[in-house]
Amino acid sequence: MSTYKVVRQDWDESERGWGVRPDGYSLHLCVSDAKQFVGEYWDRMPDKVPDEYSRPSGEPFHVDVDEATYKAVQASNNGIRRYR
Repeated sequence: MSTYKVVRQDWDESERGWGVRPDGYSLHLCVSDAKQFVGEYWDRMPDKVPDEYSRPSGEPFHVDVDEATYKAVQASNNGIRRYR
């Protein structure tokens, strides 16, 4: 079985009154796509801090994925979001 390299960015969810917990990850073809994905996410956020939102956690890093996942990332604009 072949594996393919992509970039993974972990995410945390912050919820007022509850704190922070893991909130899945996003996959990208390269680090610049990960940065663009994160930037576009923040651009969609309202001016006021919402009660609940996701935020990147740590730095992006390379991981191996199967062919189907790689093709899904490849077909996306700059990445896909996955939840645990």
